[in-house]
Amino acid sequence: MAKIMITVQGYRCERCNHEWIPRIKVNEDPVICPKCKSPYWNKPKKRKK
Repeated sequence: MAKIMITVQGYRCERCNHEWIPRIKVNEDPVICPKCKSPYWNKPKKRKK
């Protein structure tokens, strides 16, 4: 039996660290995170100084 390495590209939310694989192959980034529903999923949170 041979082992095969498969690489899958997905997304990670910068807010809640949720990782997901899109159901449909689209050339556009997702609009919101499916877990926390944040539209800013691809931008890290700003920390208060």
